[in-house]
Amino acid sequence: MSFLNRFCLCFILMCTQALLALGKQPNVIVILCDDLGYGDVGGFGFEDSVTYTPNIDRLAEQGVRLTRFLVPTPYCAPSRGSLLTGRYPHRTGVVHNPTPDQGINDYGLPPEETTLAEVLGAGGYRSACVGKWHLGHKPRFLPTRQGFDYYLGILYSNDMRPVQLVENEEVVEYPVVQARLTRRYTEASIDFMCKAVTAGQPFFLYLAHAMPHKPLAASEDFYTPETPDNLYEDVIRELDWSVGQIQKTLKRLAIDGDTLLIFTSDNGATYGGDNGGLRGKKATSWDGGLRVPFIARWPEHIPAGIVNPNLAASVDLFPTILNVAGLSLPSDRVIDGKDLWPLLTSKQAPCAHEFVITMHNERLMTVHSGPWKLHIQAQKQYRTPEDLSQWKDRRGPDGVTLIAPFEQATPASYPGLTTGAETKSGTLFNVVKDPGEQTDVSAQYPEVVERLKGYAETTMAEIPILERPKPTHPFRHVKGGRLDFWNNPN
Repeated sequence: MSFLNRFCLCFILMCTQALLALGKQPNVIVILCDDLGYGDVGGFGFEDSVTYTPNIDRLAEQGVRLTRFLVPTPYCAPSRGSLLTGRYPHRTGVVHNPTPDQGINDYGLPPEETTLAEVLGAGGYRSACVGKWHLGHKPRFLPTRQGFDYYLGILYSNDMRPVQLVENEEVVEYPVVQARLTRRYTEASIDFMCKAVTAGQPFFLYLAHAMPHKPLAASEDFYTPETPDNLYEDVIRELDWSVGQIQKTLKRLAIDGDTLLIFTSDNGATYGGDNGGLRGKKATSWDGGLRVPFIARWPEHIPAGIVNPNLAASVDLFPTILNVAGLSLPSDRVIDGKDLWPLLTSKQAPCAHEFVITMHNERLMTVHSGPWKLHIQAQKQYRTPEDLSQWKDRRGPDGVTLIAPFEQATPASYPGLTTGAETKSGTLFNVVKDPGEQTDVSAQYPEVVERLKGYAETTMAEIPILERPKPTHPFRHVKGGRLDFWNNPN
């Protein structure tokens, strides 16, 4: 972070001391699942969820659901960067994934970006990131260099080698026993919460679960070997257990009413998941890759049972969280997010955005405005796999660290709709009437197409030339056990 940014944050801290005298700052918890589909939990298309997600269902009943909540990319790193900065990927420069086992190591969230943890930290908060980071794994990109006081997790996806657990800036487990990850992340989160409360500090907990990203893994308490075809359900049930443990801890510490709890996902589901009647999956710009579940709960502040269907996006979490903390937005950069508070407290509140964009790598892919979604780029049509008998995931699970290495999902378990109109540039859908993106209505609404194309052109004029990180080698197994593994890859 630059000297100017540090000066601004110090000024925010002084202002916050006056704010603290007027009222207590709430704790903030963001639970971010990895590849959780729109229909994987109750209230978002999954009709028979009570068996698998009773705690998440209860969370939704006690708070608000946003049913058209979008992420800026249908994959990991850029989505996470936008959540933590309130800025679209083309502004942070993070439009790809760091990939250690292909040598994409010198890539991550630039240190000059300002994260939620940095602003909240200057405002008196203690912050922890527990779980997946995926915004760079070299020292200058680490969570502890981006405002977090504590970190425990895998620095990238759990199918990328080396799969090693890092605490702060040291490797503490290699290879990782992935079946223990959900429980271990939950226990570390609870420990952090207890210590923050004991210290009398408001806290920000960013719990970024590894699951249900592949390879799927559940602990022995949730794994059901007697039904070998439901590993995905086992994983979801354990995630639901984790949410329940966080809620129980809030009540035990008597801070339930002082805590804003948010539950969402970084993108849509891939094989094995359920995108709740939406088209496509992770890595596509259909809504199956972009629309995710969103629940927020804060007793006595957010009314119970609200369902708001209007457009919102993960860039909105940055200004929303700073608003409830009584802190100002950074004034030295563009913040794309809008304050979600009206939508969290009223089912009638409209979208604060004139339009919302999504990207894939350097390309702007879709524009959303009101009920409309315009595809700027063509999407590939789904093709049914002819023969899966020889299919193999090149990033297949490591059987040493999983208890169910032979029950992983395959392309046979596609999570979304595969039918619908073929897209080209200018294909338009009314996703309120047609959430599955089946019928192109661009011919009926040419004026809408032109308006949304205008938004796209305005945005594309702002996108700089972004250098694509180049893999230094094909995918390979990289030996871990040390933070600087790239210096000893074999």
